[in-house]
Amino acid sequence: MIIHPGFVGIDISKNRLDVFDATTGRSEQWANAAEAIASLVERLRASGTKLVVFEATGRYDTHLRMAFAAAGVDFARVNPARARDFARSLGLLAKTDAIDARMLAAMGQSLELEGHPAADPERERLALLHKRRDQLVATRKQEQTRLAEATADTCDSLNAHLAWLDEAIAGIDLLIAKLIARHAELEAARKLMCSVPGIGPVTSTTLLALMPELGARSHKTIAALAGLAPFNCDSGQARGTRQIQGGRRRVRQALYMAAVSVSRSKSRFAEAYRALRQAGKPAKLALVAIARKLLVTLNAIIRDEVPFHA
Repeated sequence: MIIHPGFVGIDISKNRLDVFDATTGRSEQWANAAEAIASLVERLRASGTKLVVFEATGRYDTHLRMAFAAAGVDFARVNPARARDFARSLGLLAKTDAIDARMLAAMGQSLELEGHPAADPERERLALLHKRRDQLVATRKQEQTRLAEATADTCDSLNAHLAWLDEAIAGIDLLIAKLIARHAELEAARKLMCSVPGIGPVTSTTLLALMPELGARSHKTIAALAGLAPFNCDSGQARGTRQIQGGRRRVRQALYMAAVSVSRSKSRFAEAYRALRQAGKPAKLALVAIARKLLVTLNAIIRDEVPFHA
């Protein structure tokens, strides 16, 4: 495939960036370090790059995307599974870093990829704090499971660790609360979200950290981003059930637990849940539907800046 000038693909690893620049037609390797990234970004900005495409690689792409955002260079951060599917569609069975970089540039040219929103340092910090809280909570759950079947020799150690974890989680919660309170936009969104039944501090923090698009997308798009949109599976004479798939797993988990909570309340969401159950829908399917309804409601109240009214 001929790739027109202006499209750049970058394959990211922990220590290295493999860069294909269609303007020069060459592949290069750069260190995945702040100084090298600054030089690369400046060169691409000066050459009039239209779009840079790279896969989402967690913390390994942090410096890169922040540098592009600061320099005003358009970039798209794509799901690795989607990039692999695109490669297969081109018949690219071989996989090397250089091949992947060229494929990503071709992907930017062929598809209408959505640019990544400008980085918000406070929201980035919130996401890191939220991730750390999740790690501590997961460790606490493991230790509680071990305590249930522990012997007298290990109980003291487990209880001491659990006490430390409780304190550490409380400390993270305090840092999160202070960060949100200092950021007017985040605090306003938090208050709006917490006006919705079933949405508490943990769910609202999860959405603030991991769903920055909330309030800026359509109800269908926001549901798909969270993996709560039902997709049809019909082909020929076969007619399948609708299923949710993909999306942001942690966001979906938080909304599902919120749906479990609100289904036991006296709100309109609980009424909708009971109606679904009376119509013969399985409990899990009904809860997924309520989770989607909660997300759509949250999207609307943040978009309109109006608290929820029962």
